[in-house]
Amino acid sequence: MVPRYSRPAMTAIWSPETRFGIWFEIEAHATQALAELGVVPESATKALWDWWATKPQIDVAAIDAIEAVTKHDVIAFLTWVAENVGDEARFMHQGMTSSDVLDTCLAVQLARAADILLDDLDQLLEVLKRRAYEHKLTPTIGRSHGIHAEPVTFGLKLAEAYAEFKRNRERLVFARADIATCAISGAVGTFANIDPRVEAHVADKLGLAVEPVSTQVIPRDRHAMFFATLGVIASSIERLAVEIRHLQRTEVLEAEEYFSPGQKGSSAMPHKRNPVLTENLTGLARMVRSATIPAMENVALWHERDISHSSVERYIGPDATITLDFALARLTGVVDKLLVYPARMQKNLDRMGGLVHSQRVLLALTQAGVSREDSYRLVQRNAMKVWESDGELSLLELLKADDEVTAALSAQEIEEKFDLDYHFKQVDTIFERVFAD
Repeated sequence: MVPRYSRPAMTAIWSPETRFGIWFEIEAHATQALAELGVVPESATKALWDWWATKPQIDVAAIDAIEAVTKHDVIAFLTWVAENVGDEARFMHQGMTSSDVLDTCLAVQLARAADILLDDLDQLLEVLKRRAYEHKLTPTIGRSHGIHAEPVTFGLKLAEAYAEFKRNRERLVFARADIATCAISGAVGTFANIDPRVEAHVADKLGLAVEPVSTQVIPRDRHAMFFATLGVIASSIERLAVEIRHLQRTEVLEAEEYFSPGQKGSSAMPHKRNPVLTENLTGLARMVRSATIPAMENVALWHERDISHSSVERYIGPDATITLDFALARLTGVVDKLLVYPARMQKNLDRMGGLVHSQRVLLALTQAGVSREDSYRLVQRNAMKVWESDGELSLLELLKADDEVTAALSAQEIEEKFDLDYHFKQVDTIFERVFAD
């Protein structure tokens, strides 16, 4: 976790105080269920909850000091609680194993992290929708392979991003449900020393589902799916960030990041306005994606349990969620304040002498009875003249002067094929599909 790329609410989920607090709730709820089953006395439950009601300060340093001796984090925590609660604390952890606490806690943390990320996505979607409608019919050039293709609208670019992040939200909702499971099944997951009703009770209290079958750990395919979903969201962030970076290039300059008063772009060149936020998002996306492979490699554990996954998750749990939270918030800010230049978009559209209308002429020639091969040849030979003149020549005028073309199409028919608005006749349909709900 890097403080520069962290926000308080998400960071708090991964603090030692939060982790130990969740551990206590797991242990106390389990003890309460055991008391209701008559396995431990009610006084044990009362002692635990009465102490917790005093809102004790969790002494992380004291727990760490105990762990330095025991070399076991859960035992260190239980020892510290016992020192504070007293004799009744001996009834904690009856029939449980460390993974019951660790894995259930991680499920709570990841579910809470997902809730923050879902809220982040909602804010991003709201901004994307607003800006998409703002530029619904703002003409701009579509590019394939980085080369001018045919006209689109800037609103369509943003609508594409909206649809993508909407899919990502749906993926994260599923991933959250998949990861939010509770396992209180004891050593090797057989419930030999603890009743399954304890697991159900803890799961209910913590808002989790019951893990249908655990070994001594919750199956790590769930975690792999969760972090893979975060990786996909990160890739979508990068896709939009890269689009903005390209649009901000001096030769294009159709849109750019907001440049605040007093902001500096370069220590050497005072004129610079660099896409630093979207470049940063590209880097952050790489870091989030870096968690996906270790998460998948964690799936293959030895037999009923080993801890090769543990060190990995201590890294990727906080780092991936904290970084993605920051990245989503940053992207929302970029889109919200994005400077859009319709006049430059129009200038770029016009730059290549009407080449963007070549397909309409090609289709018109075929419909007029010319073979597709000849139609392509006629349009391409004129288009290449425009290309080689760097847009100084006009495709429209060249076509109107081409005897083979005018033998099939009148001048008026050719001119009709250079109508920019023709390309936007289905924009309403696309917007209805994207924003229907």
